[in-house]
Amino acid sequence: MKTIYFAGGCFWGVEKYFSLVKGVLFTKVGYANGSKENPSYEDLKSGRDDASETVEIKYDEKVISLEKLLELYLRVVDPYSKNKQGEDEGIQYRTGIYYLDKSEENIIKDYFLKTLNNNYQIEVLPLNKFFDAEEYHQDYLNKNPGGYCHINMAKLRPDEKK
Repeated sequence: MKTIYFAGGCFWGVEKYFSLVKGVLFTKVGYANGSKENPSYEDLKSGRDDASETVEIKYDEKVISLEKLLELYLRVVDPYSKNKQGEDEGIQYRTGIYYLDKSEENIIKDYFLKTLNNNYQIEVLPLNKFFDAEEYHQDYLNKNPGGYCHINMAKLRPDEKK
């Protein structure tokens, strides 16, 4: 099992989207690479912390590759938008991919080099901290099916779903 962290605007939709993907074993929402220890949602909303709303994704690399996860990610984010995805705007809604294994940096950057032009706004950084979001944010769209989501779940093809 491998782990990667994706920030793509509001984490509710990113979590739901990747939870549906074949090969993804586990998702959890949280706050990554901010200044504070254990920030809260209110810390991000008020500007007291600069963490990004991020989804921890644990996946089976025998079923799905990092490159395929990147392909799926780029279907649902605007890689050229800075600090804004859908209706959500602010530093906490920036796009980012945070890795644990240094070798993944080259995979990510090579993939972006092949698929994006050079002015993409996605951070590609090592994960230096991740704190779980509050329980009410976990699996939010499963608990609140009518909740706001900027991600179109129909972008997943049937053969890509669990």
